[in-house]
Amino acid sequence: MIQKKSISAILEEIAMLLEIKGENPFKTRAYYNAANVLSGITNLDELVRQRRLREIKGIGEALSKKIEEYSETGKMEYLEELKKEVPESLVELMGIPNLGPKRIKVLHDELGITNLGELEYACKENRLVNLQGFGVKTQEKVTKGIEFLKRHKGEFLFGDIYQEADAIKNRLVSVAAPEWVEVCGSIRRRKEIVRDMDILVAADGHEKVTAFFVSMSEVSEVLLTGDTKTSVRLRSGIEADLRVVRREEFPYALMYFTGSKEHNVRLRAIAKKKGWKLNEYGLFEDERPLPCGSEEEVYKALGLAFVPPELREDSGEVEAAEEGTLPALLTFDDIKGTFHVHTDFSDGMDSLERMVEGTRRMGYSYIGISDHSKSAYYAGGLKPETLLRQWEMIDRINERSKSFHVFKGIESDIQPDGSLDYDEEILKGFDFVIASIHSGFTMKKDDMEKRIMRAMENPYTTMLGHPTGRLLLSRDGYECDMVKLIDAAARNHVIMELNASPYRLDIDWRYLKYAKDKGVMISINPDAHGVAGIGDVFYGVGIARKGWQERKDVLNTQGVNDIKDTLKRLRDAKRHQSNNK
Repeated sequence: MIQKKSISAILEEIAMLLEIKGENPFKTRAYYNAANVLSGITNLDELVRQRRLREIKGIGEALSKKIEEYSETGKMEYLEELKKEVPESLVELMGIPNLGPKRIKVLHDELGITNLGELEYACKENRLVNLQGFGVKTQEKVTKGIEFLKRHKGEFLFGDIYQEADAIKNRLVSVAAPEWVEVCGSIRRRKEIVRDMDILVAADGHEKVTAFFVSMSEVSEVLLTGDTKTSVRLRSGIEADLRVVRREEFPYALMYFTGSKEHNVRLRAIAKKKGWKLNEYGLFEDERPLPCGSEEEVYKALGLAFVPPELREDSGEVEAAEEGTLPALLTFDDIKGTFHVHTDFSDGMDSLERMVEGTRRMGYSYIGISDHSKSAYYAGGLKPETLLRQWEMIDRINERSKSFHVFKGIESDIQPDGSLDYDEEILKGFDFVIASIHSGFTMKKDDMEKRIMRAMENPYTTMLGHPTGRLLLSRDGYECDMVKLIDAAARNHVIMELNASPYRLDIDWRYLKYAKDKGVMISINPDAHGVAGIGDVFYGVGIARKGWQERKDVLNTQGVNDIKDTLKRLRDAKRHQSNNK
């Protein structure tokens, strides 16, 4: 099966390589546009099978043939040829924030730079300062970007790797029963960043499973083969380890290879107190095995409630399992609707009607439309007259439908002084307002905190959008104390967004337990810019589970009428608070 994200990533990579080479900008732009278009196609696999890609605007005959080639073989000859022409070490520089293909070409052409080390040395010698399109500030940003890249080298987004891991798991089912195949490690624990892929299989012998694993088209290099462990590097760049164990060892190996290391240390200590030994092969009293048929039975033998994989980070889950106070974690099926959705009124790819219909098809009962506000000129921010036209369309949709509701919202830019983007007459017409920062990221910490807190004090602010502004593996968040912001959200009756985009996953899960304790509700929002993006709610649910979130803690587990009541209650509370200041 062809994956939207992988083919989009490949087309983007081709565009970058062409740009670094200095190819015709129209040709380069065609690949960027195609990557963007295909990322929003929900039935891409079907279109490829039926050879109907040319029905999509911007996908010509040559490009459709390349995509079909990739779908059938797992390779694209054109990309392989480009890689031979552009050094891989030069492409690596693309991971540095503030350094795009055009600047990389200048660095290569003018200074002969071909890798990260040469670029770092050139910065130390101030050689970028006098280059066209650079300067002192840009050199400083590039230096910080190099530090960022080195810090995160060898890391991958969960959203990029999960689909690949799931596909490999499903393929291994052809040589092992489904109940004896599992993806472990940080992927099973739903960490936002992963370094490797751990796959566990129980089988009578390793030969058949190992041979199948190393022959998969996803594998680019075999690093190690053995009786119990085989390591490969996948075409995506991540290292994948296959471990084959006996069926009686599977529950213990599943627990051990899921981790985390700190969680496992706590479990071994509990076993040791009982005079037992726990490892990946079993639970033993002296040398006598204590049989357990599942992970649940292993936890029970240790006197613990079963700990869901997402919680196994040694953040209080062992104590809660001992006391019987583990949370009843949110599930994906608990989600009833979604907020923070963009349309083609601003920078979304799909129309309001298509976003509504796409959300309805996913089984949700409501959608919260929140295009960009007027000062977001870079994203087609909505002027008041455009807003009124959108509201009229929403009213017509709601009049026609009794089983689905569209909430009127906006993603309002937080101005440098903390004010929102519209006057009160406009703001009071929204059902909800998401206040977000999209500029001025380098503001000093105290000033940034004051800016955000003032926005939360606004009587019309419903949610704080992507609270730190981070882009995983691309950009650190702006400086702010999340504990202070959560406290401010509690005081000001503001919902914290858990931005479910796999590029953000912001608020960080490490703060969600604190938000829960403070009574701050979260909303799992996909920040969707097309119908396909609504599916990112899946990633947000995983992060919410890591943050100990239950159904009652999450806004969009509520039905339409309860949502209406909640939004009204929050706005009334904020107005009351504002009037009494």
